[in-house]
This record gives sequence, structure tokens and C-alpha cells, in this order.
Amino acid sequence: MRDDSFDLAARSSRPPASALRRRDFVRLLGGGIIVLFNADLSELLGQEARTRGYPTDFNAYLRIAGDGRVTVYSGKIEMGQGIVTSLAQMAADELGVSLDSVDMVMGDTALCPFDNGTYGSMSTRFFGPALRGAAAEAKAVLVTLASERLKVPPDRLTVEDGVVFLASDRKTRVSFGELAGGQKIVRKLDGKAVLESVSEFKVMGRSEKRRDARAKVTGKAQFAGDIRLPGMLYARILRPQAHGAALKSVDTSAAARLPGVVVVHEGGMVAVLHEDPEAAGKALALVRAEFDVPPPPFDDRTVFAHLQSVAGTGEEREKKGDLAEGEKRSASLFEGTYLNGYGAHAAMETHTALARLEGGTMTVWVSTQTPFPNQAAIAQAVGMEKENVRVITPFVGGGFGGKSGGGLQAIEAAKLAKATGKPVQVCWSRAEEFFLDSFRPAAVVRIRSGIDGAGKISLWDYQVYAAGPRSSEQFYDVPHNLIRAYGRWGGDTPKMHLFATGPWRAPGANVNVFARESQVDTMAAKAKVDPLEFRLNNTSDKRMRAVLEAAAAKFGWKKAAGPSGRGVGLACGLDAGTYVALMAEVKVDAATGSVKVVRVVAAQEMGIVINPDGAKMQMEGCLMMGLGYALSEEVRFSGGRILTKNFDTYELPRFSGMPALETVLVKNDELAPQGGGEPALVPVGAVLANAIFDATGARLFEMPMTAGRVKEALAAASRKPPA
Repeated sequence: MRDDSFDLAARSSRPPASALRRRDFVRLLGGGIIVLFNADLSELLGQEARTRGYPTDFNAYLRIAGDGRVTVYSGKIEMGQGIVTSLAQMAADELGVSLDSVDMVMGDTALCPFDNGTYGSMSTRFFGPALRGAAAEAKAVLVTLASERLKVPPDRLTVEDGVVFLASDRKTRVSFGELAGGQKIVRKLDGKAVLESVSEFKVMGRSEKRRDARAKVTGKAQFAGDIRLPGMLYARILRPQAHGAALKSVDTSAAARLPGVVVVHEGGMVAVLHEDPEAAGKALALVRAEFDVPPPPFDDRTVFAHLQSVAGTGEEREKKGDLAEGEKRSASLFEGTYLNGYGAHAAMETHTALARLEGGTMTVWVSTQTPFPNQAAIAQAVGMEKENVRVITPFVGGGFGGKSGGGLQAIEAAKLAKATGKPVQVCWSRAEEFFLDSFRPAAVVRIRSGIDGAGKISLWDYQVYAAGPRSSEQFYDVPHNLIRAYGRWGGDTPKMHLFATGPWRAPGANVNVFARESQVDTMAAKAKVDPLEFRLNNTSDKRMRAVLEAAAAKFGWKKAAGPSGRGVGLACGLDAGTYVALMAEVKVDAATGSVKVVRVVAAQEMGIVINPDGAKMQMEGCLMMGLGYALSEEVRFSGGRILTKNFDTYELPRFSGMPALETVLVKNDELAPQGGGEPALVPVGAVLANAIFDATGARLFEMPMTAGRVKEALAAASRKPPA
């Protein structure tokens, strides 16, 4: 793959795309055919895109150069999810070129179409149709040009590997490169593009190797922290001990006396800079500061009561039937309260940015999921017009939602570059990452449910606090159902959180599915029904039944009511339009409370699959990351003080603890591609809780399910009288 994303000399002189007139854009790119996709995409993207705020008025650019190569410009970014490959596949197939001839430029605000950001498993679902439409229109343009060149009606021409030829005589032909050579044609897409059917796919639906794999495994891939500019300074910034703390006094004189140190103290920011990052760190250690730290109103153990006390009025999301009638019809009633603490994103790459002010343009290379919102935030922070700020997104070393915020590191770097007149890099330390990154919010879910005498779910009263309602949708056949959400993961309820909270890979979905599927398992056990049979008896949703049956076949599920002592469990979920079912086997050490996950099987139905191997990689990554949130990852704090500062106290999954992972893609080519980056993650906590219950008879109500909590649950279970 050819990619000029990091050709600083070639690209930094280009003015921001938002400041370009159409003729300037064509001149800038040189020879070739430019296709502008500028239609109203509301109908194409659908209602879900509109309700989620995905832009319906952006431009997607395709460039077909004189040598026949195709460049795709996308506001999406690559952070490990593989869209640098799958988006190229979509464009190549619709355009009728080989995948090898497609280059990707992603997340550059000067070259790419506006995009709100890369999150929510939306890239393939929502940007993909627009890109396919633009590629289909581009092919139509090229076929029209070929028809004129060859003097043959368009309906007698065929396209293959970037060549247009007469179907009855392949020697009568002209390549895309020949058609594009020397021409500067801009065409606006109008009308409805005709997309290929699944039966016509040649590139989509085929497993392709990751186009970024070689660069990443050889160390050639550049991240924001790898970029070096002449004369650049490394910045270290004074941070408070706690969120909410106010700076009372500061003395930077000792730091300023060190050779080569530049001190910046303006706008509430105190920073020391040096050409050597270690020297900058030593200078920061010499800064003397005093802060006013407010007393802690709550901590990581009392936060759950706090969340419920300040949550306010709940928002009804689903209402069906009557709860009182459901309770009346229930032979057995169940109540459960499920908890989840704060979690960090803990990406390999900490938040990093490099800013340079040159010729009136601020260029910022930043690890971000949201380059265009970052552009706007930087412009506002440094008092510049947005058109004079350019954000370039290199490869991003993991985001998981944590790099979709306001881009504080980019704002800091830009402010310091403006103050010093030199390029400045801001790279957060791991302790800063734990302090400044937004967290997955702590959350509470309370459920009151019931089953009738036939083992059918008759009541579902569901309340979620702080996490939001994602993936709490009801796909079980419940006649009396009410789902209420109190507050959201963004912390928009006043006084709910003491520090920033935000999306954490499928925001809120993990705790919602943990609670729902644990509660369903509890009802199945009370009814003395196999948990798979119980679910199948309570859902008529064909897609959910398909993934449950596929997972069972792969796992070799044997019917038994829980707890059976075998240590097997199952859970299912719906997220980003994708259905998924997991089955797992665990072993529990009763003496220590430690849980060893032996095997996990995941079955996923996500509509048309663009890159099957890529989809399976995403599923495996979800399962691995899910082990962390389910069993070990938790942020400790006291008031605004973050006590968790590094990986010695924040335990991530390790290769030595990886179970056998098996994945199944359930075919459904009748449905457009759905999200694949997060769905397999959301039932991991639930499937492990259910497997632990099956092994021991102990029900876990709080994540992460640490060894200590497992021991407590085992002790509580031993004190209960037999059912």
C-alpha cells in the first residue's frame, strides 16, 4: 500500500481543504479524475445514522490518477480495527479495480471529507455505503468516458481490474489510467448509485491481509509520538493531585535556571519544555506548586449509592404492557442489583500530539478518533480560524472511545507551539493517562423480573444508572416490559461524576448485558431449565436464535440446568446492529477465588461481511479485552484523587491467561453490513458470570469479578439454604 500520510514535506504545504475552492483542489491534486460525492445521504444512510448524529452532508473523494491508482480520502481513522483494509475493499469492488491499486488517506482535515469521528462501530455501516456509492458513480463516469473514446455504447462495455473493454472483443480497451491521464474532471454525484449485489462481489466478502500489518510489525508505522520536526521541543505539564483542585501558588524559578529549559505559564497552564524529553521531566520535578484540594465526597466503594441519589428522573426507553399485571402473572419474582466500577481505556499509546505553527497555519499531528472536532477545538483554543488549523491523524495505537473527546493533548501542544514559536510535542505519561483520560462511568443496574408457571418471562422492570441504555433493548418475548435510564455515560447528569467519563468500547453496553444475561440465567436456574433452552423458549427473534444455535453447535453444548458443576455458561447480546452469542468454560479455584477461562466460543451475525478474517480478528480482540473488564480492570479513587496510576495496580489480560478462542460468522447476506468493532465484547462479563455460577452456584453481581469478590460470593452461597 502506498501512503503519503507521513510525507511531511509534500503535504504540509497544502492549504486546508475547507479553505480550497474547487479549481484549487483539482490543481492541488494534479492530473486525474476527481469524483465529488455531495448528495443528501439521508435516505442512503437510514434512520439510525440520523438519530446518532452521523453527518449526512459530507463529501467523499475518490481520485483516479494518471497511472491508474486510486486514492480514497476518508475522515475515518485507523486505530487497529482494520478499516484501512475493509474500506479499501469496498471502494475497489464498486469501482472495478484491484485492491492493490487502492491507496488510503485517512483522518487528514486538509484532504479528507468531514466526519464526526471513528466510534460506535459506524465506519462500515454508515460511511461504507457513501463510499460505495461514490465508487459506483466514479465507475459510471469512467465507462462514459471510455464509451466516447472507443466509440462504443456504454452497455456493451465491461470493467475489470481498472480496464474498460468491449465485452465481445477484449482488445478494444482503455485503462482507467489512460482515461484519467492529463484530465481534470470534477463531477458531482447525483441520482441514485447502483451498487453491486453480493453475487457480483469480487473483493468484498474475501479475507484480505491487513494492509497496515507489515508496517506495524516491522516498526515502520508512524504514530504521533514517532514524528520528529527540526527544533521541536518536548513539553511536560504541571498537573494537580486531584480533579477539582485549584492552583494556589507556583514557583518555576528553579526549573527556568536549567540550561535550554523554556517555561510557559499562561492561561492556567504551567509547562516546561526542552529539546530533550528527559531534561523536560527533570525540570518539571523542580516546579514547586500548591493546590487547594477539595475533600472527597465519595470513593470507589460509595459511588454506587451516590449515583442513585443524584440520578434524577429516569427516561423511559421501552414500555410494553403493565408492570403490575406482569407481577400478578408471575409465579416467581426476582430482584437483582448489578454494579460496575470505573474503567480506564488503557490503550498502548498514550494521548500524544505534535503541533507546529508555520506560515499562519497550525498543523497538529494527533492520536485522535475525532480529527475534525479536534480541529474545531484547537482553533477555538488558540484563537485561530478553523480553516487555518490542520489536523493529521497518523496511525492511532488504540482508542476504545478514549481518544474521541476534546483532544486536550492536541490543544496543549497547539497552545505551547503558539507560545514558543517552535514545534511542540505533548506525550502523556501513563500516570497522566490514568488521570486525564475519560473513564467508563461507574454504573448501577436494578432489575425486577418474573416468570410464569410455564417458564416464560412475564415481567421485566429494568433501571440503569449512569451507563445509558445501549444494548439494553429487549429481544426476549416479554409482555410486560419497561426499561428506564437515569443519566448517561457522558456524565451529563449534574454532580454525577468527579472526573471526565465517556465512551468505553460499546458505551454502557457491557454492564447492561452483564445485568440482563445474569438475571436471565438466574430465572433459568430457578425454573430448573437449561439456560440455552430457556433463552430459545423466550425469544422469537430469528437472528438471535441463529447465533445461539450456531454457538451451541460450535461449543458442543450439552443440556443441563444450572448450576451443573461443569463451569459452562452462555450469554447473548445485540449491539451496533449485530447479534452475538458467547459460550465459555471456566475453572474456579475455591481457595483463592481466581478464575481461569479455559475456552470461549463466539457466534456473530453482522449482515454482509466485508473481510471475514478482519471480522474474526475484531471478535478475538473483543473477547480478549472483555476478560479485562470482566475480571480485573478497575480504577480506584478517593474523591478527585485517582489512586490507580499504572499497570501495577490496573491489571490487564496477559497472553499467559488467554483461553482458546473460537469464532463463527453466521451468514446473512440479506442484510447490509453491520457493526463489528464492539458487539463480541459486550456479553463477556455476562458469559463469565454465568459460567462461574454454573461451576460454583455463586452469583456475582459486580464487575470486575476479582478473586476477592469471587471468594465473597462463594462464602455467601455456602450460607444460603438449598433452593
